[in-house]
Amino acid sequence: MSLFDDRKIIIIGDRDGIPGPAMEECLKSTSAEVVFSSTECFV
Repeated sequence: MSLFDDRKIIIIGDRDGIPGPAMEECLKSTSAEVVFSSTECFV
């Protein structure tokens, strides 16, 4: 049982840190559903 099992996830990545698609790829091994994924620039 994982913390992310059967959850809906919103991902907001950082352009200079970890981008959203990279975090989304890590969650593919769980049963979490990514409903929104974006990479933003926080200045």
